[in-house]
Amino acid sequence: MNEDKKDSPKISIIVSTYNSEEWLKKVLWGFNCQIFKNFEVVIADDGSGPKTKELLDTMSKEVFYKIVHVWQEDDGFQKSRILNKAVKACNAEYIIMTDGDCIPREDFVEVHYINKEKGYFISGGYYMLPMNISKMITKEDIQEQNCFKIQWLKEKGVPKTFKNNKLTANGLISKFLNTFTPTNASWNGHNSSGWKKDILNVNGFDERMQYGGQDRELGERLFNFGLKSKQLRYSAVCVHLDHKRGYKTPESIAKNMAIRKETRNQKQVWSHYGITK
Repeated sequence: MNEDKKDSPKISIIVSTYNSEEWLKKVLWGFNCQIFKNFEVVIADDGSGPKTKELLDTMSKEVFYKIVHVWQEDDGFQKSRILNKAVKACNAEYIIMTDGDCIPREDFVEVHYINKEKGYFISGGYYMLPMNISKMITKEDIQEQNCFKIQWLKEKGVPKTFKNNKLTANGLISKFLNTFTPTNASWNGHNSSGWKKDILNVNGFDERMQYGGQDRELGERLFNFGLKSKQLRYSAVCVHLDHKRGYKTPESIAKNMAIRKETRNQKQVWSHYGITK
């Protein structure tokens, strides 16, 4: 085995962000609490201002893992483009993708690592938090894993719903819920993982796609390529902080739906608008 391979991390985690330092900081603390530690974090930064770079410089000194900052000029919502750049920058053979507003539970990376399998990608879930609790979560709450404890959340006013199973289920119950959940195991940008070579084999994300479904479209091409998916939404857990979606437009949704329809109907594997132009 050559030296590079030996020293490279077992997992690369891509975290997408745009001018959202308050949330990103909480996410980076979440990764600092992971049980499984052999990973790097690649920040896919779609044109943030200098404050994000300042935060990453500070956090690099405070966390145990390596942070790689991949940045591009602000050119509107170009998440697909920055994700492709981030994929190329990953040093591991296996990639987890998540967003800069999703705090991972301490077993998040471990669950993805243990369940990875050749010929598959993994589809995880998230637990959505309201804005008041999103703001309330401190570094200590993340270190003590309070924000994943249903009792703590209830005390802060989270209602009792079936979705609470995402945080309370463990062992056999989470396996059962993973198996019987009605949600299909699609590629979800906030919580999915797969082999770097599989993502490269379908040429990454379609860069024509702006907000809405570009992650699903990648998953559809991975399916067309012959991959299967594993549903882990009750065991690969993150809490999703609240935010406005100012870049969601009817035009971008309609355009993306048309691209996805073509991908499905023509069983496309390769995007001509991906990593390799």
